[in-house]
Amino acid sequence: MDAGKLKYVSSELDAFAHWFVAPDPSSDGHFLTLTLFAEFNDTARVARNMTAVFLRSVGAGDLADDACLVVSELVGNVVNHAVPDRRRALPGSCRRIDVTFKKYPKWLFIGVSDEDSTPPLLPVGEAFAPGLMGELSEAVLPDSGRGLFIVQRLVTALWWTEHERGGKTVWSRFDLDESTVAQSV
Repeated sequence: MDAGKLKYVSSELDAFAHWFVAPDPSSDGHFLTLTLFAEFNDTARVARNMTAVFLRSVGAGDLADDACLVVSELVGNVVNHAVPDRRRALPGSCRRIDVTFKKYPKWLFIGVSDEDSTPPLLPVGEAFAPGLMGELSEAVLPDSGRGLFIVQRLVTALWWTEHERGGKTVWSRFDLDESTVAQSV
């Protein structure tokens, strides 16, 4: 394996290892979990505002616009599509959404959890030759489902984990560049 690939694999493994644990404040790590409910009218707005407040408070304000859009799309998916698993559903109750932020000097992880174990799926558009689509590639996509494409383009990594007792978390990772790391120190 050449040095470039080895460095990349090492970096990915390092990020993956950090994703598993809550950041240690003594190493300039920051952690926040926010609980919202899908049935409230201002859920997405509150999630966006809290994202911006958290990022500015930990010195990563330059990521606020992209991170707010990511959180808004992921929370919107829960509001519009998540149906709680049978074992998680309580008649008459609101659907819970947890937004988790883990900020390390090198990474920002954002997780949006819901009570639906159904995997998030990227929609499949019609198959057209790239030369035929030109500037209008979005025209061949379905009317809904574009949010995960947007999220995927903004973040370094996107994945999901299923919860043992039902539900899932959709995770995104931003790799912080040197200027962001310097601001947070």
